[in-house]
Amino acid sequence: MVYHNLKRKRKENHMQNKLGNPKETIEIIQKYQFVFQKKFGQNFLIDPHVLDKIITAAGIGPEDCVLEIGPGIGTMTQYLAEHARQVIAVEIDANLIPILGETLKDYSNVTVINDDILKVDINRLVDEHNGGKPIKVVANLPYYITTPIIMGLFESGVPIDNITVMVQKEVADRMQVGPGSKDYGALSLAVQYYASPYIVANVPPNCFIPRPNVGSAVIRLTRYKEPPVRVTDPALMFRLIRASFNQRRKTLQNGLNNSPELAYTKENIAEAIAGLGLPASVRGEALTLEQFAALANYFTEHF
Repeated sequence: MVYHNLKRKRKENHMQNKLGNPKETIEIIQKYQFVFQKKFGQNFLIDPHVLDKIITAAGIGPEDCVLEIGPGIGTMTQYLAEHARQVIAVEIDANLIPILGETLKDYSNVTVINDDILKVDINRLVDEHNGGKPIKVVANLPYYITTPIIMGLFESGVPIDNITVMVQKEVADRMQVGPGSKDYGALSLAVQYYASPYIVANVPPNCFIPRPNVGSAVIRLTRYKEPPVRVTDPALMFRLIRASFNQRRKTLQNGLNNSPELAYTKENIAEAIAGLGLPASVRGEALTLEQFAALANYFTEHF
């Protein structure tokens, strides 16, 4: 892990952000002859109004420690550094580190780490930089890695106040919908077990360089102090959820029966579904989070 502590004098007056618009972004990209890496899903935000909405939605204040995932050239990082006590920015692309050294040189409250966020010990960072107290997470996430990052943050037990992220619009929709929608699935239920989702803003492609092919959205996930449902074995509940949505067209009973993750008999499964007062023909996509929790508890108590 490579740390780049930007030990420069932080300006006392509110600094005029140099990034967040097309002109300055293009200038810095050209200066360093930066080449966008498709494998990293790099799209830099160039709309100050969207940046302001993210800061406001995340509720960034002078006592906050913020983890930024994928700072890029430092556009959002500048805004975060102006509002937060401490910013830890984790960037996977080594080619961006010299650029961040320039764009963040006026801030002494930013630490840049050149590493893959999925390999970083975030709990240790929280202990070092925030005394183990809850942090806030801000990110502009590429589609291919959105779910692993968000679920990794929740499942690792990192103390988090909220996660405010820019994601593909369809992913944001999936995180906040309920039963009966085609977007409803395992991600919806997983996110809603850990956090309360709220879509802050829809963001069109012209707000980025280069322009992505799809629309984006900013979503805030406010971490629950306690999950909204009581479940004895959360890992079992998530196995049931995955099994239910792996074969969406099948009934819940067949989906659970076909899952290699579950060892219950067909009779066990039929009994559990009936025990919840659900018809044998019900599909997993019709169940609420509360019903999946009740189903998991039924299996735990009876088999």
